[in-house]
Amino acid sequence: MSYGVPGGETVDLSGRSRFFFRGDRSAPPSAYVRGRVRSRTYLRSDRERWQAAYVRNLVISDLVVVCVAIAVAQFVRFGGTAKDETLVWAPSSPLGYTAVSAMLAVLWIGFLALFNTRSPRVIGAGAEEYRLIASATFRLFGVLAIISLMLRMDIARGYLAIAFPLGLVLLLLNRRAWRQYAVAQRARERYQTSVLVVGGSRAVPDMAQAFARDKGSGYHVVGVCTPEGPTATRESIEVHGEQIPIVGVDQEIVEAVRITGADTVALTATDHLRPDQIKRLVWSLDELGVDLIVTPGLVDIAGQRLRSRPVAQMPMLHIEKPQYDRAKSIYKQSFDFVFALGALLLILPVIVVFAVAVKFTSPGSVFYRSERMGLDGLPFQMIKFRSMYQDADKHKDALVAQNDGAGPLFKMREDPRVTPVGKFMRKFSIDELPQFINVLRGDMSVVGPRPPLRSEVEQYDGHVRRRMLVKPGVTGLWQISGRSDLSWEETVRLDLSYVENWSMMQDLLIIKRTLGVVSRSEGAY
Repeated sequence: MSYGVPGGETVDLSGRSRFFFRGDRSAPPSAYVRGRVRSRTYLRSDRERWQAAYVRNLVISDLVVVCVAIAVAQFVRFGGTAKDETLVWAPSSPLGYTAVSAMLAVLWIGFLALFNTRSPRVIGAGAEEYRLIASATFRLFGVLAIISLMLRMDIARGYLAIAFPLGLVLLLLNRRAWRQYAVAQRARERYQTSVLVVGGSRAVPDMAQAFARDKGSGYHVVGVCTPEGPTATRESIEVHGEQIPIVGVDQEIVEAVRITGADTVALTATDHLRPDQIKRLVWSLDELGVDLIVTPGLVDIAGQRLRSRPVAQMPMLHIEKPQYDRAKSIYKQSFDFVFALGALLLILPVIVVFAVAVKFTSPGSVFYRSERMGLDGLPFQMIKFRSMYQDADKHKDALVAQNDGAGPLFKMREDPRVTPVGKFMRKFSIDELPQFINVLRGDMSVVGPRPPLRSEVEQYDGHVRRRMLVKPGVTGLWQISGRSDLSWEETVRLDLSYVENWSMMQDLLIIKRTLGVVSRSEGAY
């Protein structure tokens, strides 16, 4: 089986004739070497170029951050007399702290490199980059403590107590700032990763949609390969309103890379490539500077639930059980109570102001109580500020035809039942603040699925009911991903993803992102 290679040559995966590409994609035929493998020495794809520049920026900024943290620690601990302070240690003469600071900076930068904190595989997305930075910093601290004991070095504890925490925080903030820069570049169609999706006719659209949903990661699907390839009746697939061309069959991958200019191949479920062919494909793509991503076709499975185990020299993915039991743990309940209590105390002036505004701008009670279905389908009374006129429920049936909501949800962008004050409160989710009282009562959680009405639950099919395996939340993935603008299917998908992949870190990230979404009033009406 042969695959086309840029420049007109071929790679025969059967092993009879092998050509390996060296240099850039515009290299002359002499750049091909028959019969032996040569490591490539040049960056050829746009992805490799921008990643290399990005990593160089990280190296420089990490060095600056570490030096600033150590300099601050030295100045705060020793003041302007740092040059006179010395470190006494057993095997040698006294050592000035300026020299100690220089060596510490070199060691810190070395540990960041040793732990691959700037690997293209982790930078720019996910929590792994932050975890590696923290791990490198803590390991350096541990190694330094061991060396101090062995050499009887009496390093000033105040100096280290300032340098390490400050440096770690600044490093994390530095990486966060570079991520925001990358996202801004991607909005300008730079820092992109061009992806060719390869797989079965049913798996390919799902994979393309997964890339399209996460635009901030910079993956842009430029073409797909299917077992049938392009036909007279189907030359492209539609993903989020964009037509993506079918450029070939799933056994002509390298030729498709040449046609599309892709720098990454995402391989999903297909019956037409054997393991040995995939291995040879990796070699061919490596010579082109093209990455290969192999996905098992799993959707909404968090990384912490996946474990790779080698069996007979083949990697096997083990999927941990859903995490919804952990979402009912004492740790989450304690966090909910403390957070809700603190939030109510903090926003008490806001609650008083809007309680007065609601009371004096329209007749009726300040609060609106609505029956919602909570944990295990048990009903409870959810508390909100009243944002509609007092008799709003009586007019709902007359407005059903104008429903802008998805599925069983009822929403209207311009609901005549909403009061002027209520419209403002809904825009910034102020009407939902009293729900923290429900959290204190134990009916709700700070983060969780959207609290449904009884009428909505009656329309649920089997798997949708899994949303009620945990308490509903004041905020959740639905709140930070579009709110009322989401389709019903997307709302269900996000809620189920939260239920099955719960983690405390995810809750904290959702709370952080909620503040930004609410301040911009995204998807609120």
